[in-house]
Amino acid sequence: MRPLLLLALSSSFALAELPDPAAITAAMKKAVTYAHTHLAREGGYASSWDKEGKIGEVEHGKSATLTSIQPHGTTTMGLAMLRAYQATGDEVFLTAAKDAAKSLIKCQLATGGWDSDFDFDPEKMKRYHLRSDLDAGDKEPGKRRNSSTLDDNKTESALLFLLEMVHEPACKDDAELKRCTKFAFDSLLAAQAPNGAWPQQFSGPADASAPVVKASYPETWSRTFPAVKYTGFYTLNDDNLQQIARVLFRAYDLEKDERYLAALKKLGEFFLLAQMPEPQPVWAQQYDRDMHPVWARKFEPPSVTGYESLGAMEVLHQLWVVTGDDKYLRPIQPALSWFERSKLADGTHARFYELQTNKPLFFVKDTYVLTYDDSNMPTHYSFKTSQQSKLESFKKQLAKGREELQQNFAGPQTPKEWASRAKGAASKAKKAAESLDSEGRWIKDDQIDAGEFVKNLNAMTHYLEARKKSGE
Repeated sequence: MRPLLLLALSSSFALAELPDPAAITAAMKKAVTYAHTHLAREGGYASSWDKEGKIGEVEHGKSATLTSIQPHGTTTMGLAMLRAYQATGDEVFLTAAKDAAKSLIKCQLATGGWDSDFDFDPEKMKRYHLRSDLDAGDKEPGKRRNSSTLDDNKTESALLFLLEMVHEPACKDDAELKRCTKFAFDSLLAAQAPNGAWPQQFSGPADASAPVVKASYPETWSRTFPAVKYTGFYTLNDDNLQQIARVLFRAYDLEKDERYLAALKKLGEFFLLAQMPEPQPVWAQQYDRDMHPVWARKFEPPSVTGYESLGAMEVLHQLWVVTGDDKYLRPIQPALSWFERSKLADGTHARFYELQTNKPLFFVKDTYVLTYDDSNMPTHYSFKTSQQSKLESFKKQLAKGREELQQNFAGPQTPKEWASRAKGAASKAKKAAESLDSEGRWIKDDQIDAGEFVKNLNAMTHYLEARKKSGE
């Protein structure tokens, strides 16, 4: 028997031992049908529910009518449903994804983005100034909520889902979906500051008169929390800018609209400006108008950060891959050297390092007094971060050439490569199907959990996609 035929038969036998695609698809349909019929509110989803699926919960509340824009919720559940449709062609998934998109269209703010969550109770809906209000001629928000938030991947995740929906052929005739998505992107681009950054929240176009200056150390800074409004600061916190970059890279990839590449290059310029001078050539969590690191919440002091700085480097590296401009690589080696010399004794990094002295900063539990002592920290926030494995992975990416990285971004290409991916995805898909209960729910901590839904549905989708593209 010829070697190539032997190889093909061997691959086929191996795939035959993997989970039955029909059984995996059936589990996916059961989960999505339950979510769509029991959990959805106006097509949208909360972050978790009681076991009966009657009361939804989001970060700051719970009710029978709440939906979440912050992952995991409407945006990531909707995207997972769309991916499931694309892997299977089953209309059950597409119908649920379309309804999730309609939910986001209904709660889009007049400023173009989204709030953290939305309550579809008719009286509570009046608290928001919506795009639909603009259409009705109601242009003044008054005291209604109208700030689009980028914090914690809220508006970004909505945009990513809607962008993918717009480019799904089955949605090509949905004019309202296209209008909503265009309005959101136009608003996001208009909110980009002259120096290339975005704030944590925006309520309109950026101030065109804001200075474009290099980051520097303030002459003095308060060790006591000043309780100032921080939502307008240029914000890297929780990878805010990295999430925006992710959406813009995807939009440019799909549409080749030069506005998106221009915004990405401008964001790259901000990261170049925002890198602090020696002895700390990394980034802060947030900057004021004069590009000084500043306070945000009571546990986020002016400092450089051992967490978000890696995200800044990753965006710069991806910009180099896309553009070939070496200027985006220049900040990276000094930053990596800082990471190496700033390790804590246990090999981790502090979330915060004092400006110029580079001493790790922590807070005292309950009192939130700033301290160098890590013996009694609050537990709700990561004041230490394990970055070493991510740093090593990033260094490996740096060692590769642009062409190889571009091929890696494209993913598997041949049936053999897809068969290998199917084998790698099989165990997670099998576990996801087996952990689904008889009702079609994934339970975590005695609740129905949106994060579990997204994780498990995506695991099964990735497996089916790989099986299909392997030719099996």
